[in-house]
Amino acid sequence: MLQKYYTVKGYGEHEIVIEKSRFICYVNRAETEEEAVAFIQQIKKKHWDATHNCSAYLIGEYDQIQKANDDGEPSGTAGVPMLEVLKKKGVKDTVAVVTRYFGGIKLGAGGLVRAYSRAVSEGLNAAGIVERRLMRVMQVTIDYSWLGKVENELRSSVYTIKNINYADRVTFDVFVPEDGQHPFNEWITELTNGRAEIRAGAMEYAERLLPSS
Repeated sequence: MLQKYYTVKGYGEHEIVIEKSRFICYVNRAETEEEAVAFIQQIKKKHWDATHNCSAYLIGEYDQIQKANDDGEPSGTAGVPMLEVLKKKGVKDTVAVVTRYFGGIKLGAGGLVRAYSRAVSEGLNAAGIVERRLMRVMQVTIDYSWLGKVENELRSSVYTIKNINYADRVTFDVFVPEDGQHPFNEWITELTNGRAEIRAGAMEYAERLLPSS
């Protein structure tokens, strides 16, 4: 598994108008080719009356699956430029569809490349890009008397709370860097005067939303 990678936060859409043509970009996360194809078909069904529904997607840890479709636009002016934007942004497991409604003015090959590239770039910003980093989930179990102090300290710390489970006692699931377990354990132990039960859980991806570029 990759230590970290980038992908889209989820579904997003964005529309631009160039020389009276509408370009509507739809972006989504897709972890399999089946998911990517299903999303493309969904947009095509929604915009069955569009002039073109061009698409591109990257799937896999090492971008093993890469597909681009011009859907009737001149070869190389839509799908491939869309794919290149996904690569340039460094996102994985991502599918993009750009729906075009022709406005009556031809853009030429260069104009089409710029239009589809811009549509995907702005579509990615609309969806939001996240960094997914592989972290250890540490489980911290405490009595309710420690709840307020521990939660406040965790929320103001460098650590991220994944989940809080309220049962007979309270358990915090906290994302911690794999090489940071020891200092985390020491910090929690000191914070709770040794009253916390600390266990190492599974390795999972923690997501952090990146600022728009």
